[in-house]
Order: sequence, then C-alpha cells, then structure tokens
Amino acid sequence: MLNNIVLMGRLVRDPELRHTGSGTAVASLTLAVDRDYKSQSGEKETDFIDIVAWRSTAEFVCKYFTKGRMVVVEGRLQVRDWTDKDGGRRRSAEVVAENIYFGDSKRTVSDSDTHPAGEITEIPESEEGELPF
Repeated sequence: MLNNIVLMGRLVRDPELRHTGSGTAVASLTLAVDRDYKSQSGEKETDFIDIVAWRSTAEFVCKYFTKGRMVVVEGRLQVRDWTDKDGGRRRSAEVVAENIYFGDSKRTVSDSDTHPAGEITEIPESEEGELPF
C-alpha cells in the first residue's frame, strides 16, 4: 500500500506551535494550493489543506516559516474521526508532514541592497584588507 503526498503552496498564516502533555512539539499550518485549472467563471480555485508536523519538524517550521512563504510538504494523508462539543460525529483529513522544504528564496529587506549579478562595485579603502584566500 502507498500513502504519499507532495504539496507545494503558500502558508495561509504563521505556523502554530504547541506541545503535548508529554512535551512533544506539534505544529499546525495551512497551505493554500492553487488548482491547475480555472472554474467555469474563469477564476482560479484554491484548496486550503491542513498540515500537522511533529517533533523537530514542527520546531523547524515554526522557527523559519511565516505567512505567505512558499512551502513544499512531503507526508501522508491521515483521516481522523472525532466527536464535537455537541456530541456530533465528525471526520477530518490532514496531511502529516514527514519533510518540509522551502519552496522559494528568503525575502528580506536587505535583498534590495544587493547588487545584480555581474555588476562590479568598488570596495572603499576603509574596508580594504587582505583577501581571505
């Protein structure tokens, strides 16, 4: 049998880190994944998929990922049955992440300060010194 999922999408909000009673880290996140086709009205449709990450993966996600980042998730689909506060039976599906990767390059304010590839810049005399090689 095979239960393997690979998703690429953007984080809807910052991941939420919690700990179980025994101290195990668990993170919840939601990915917005665009469908490859448009609806009959011509609009793009998006699926919002719940992801759960455990232990070191949970801590990694909460430390380095924020809302809007492109994320690649490898994992498995898990379906859970549960009872709501009114006693009704519910079922939910989520992806249990085994690996999570960056799907884009980091966006920082300092990116605008970098020079395009191939551009030569002079080093001020105050910063000149021996080369490290």
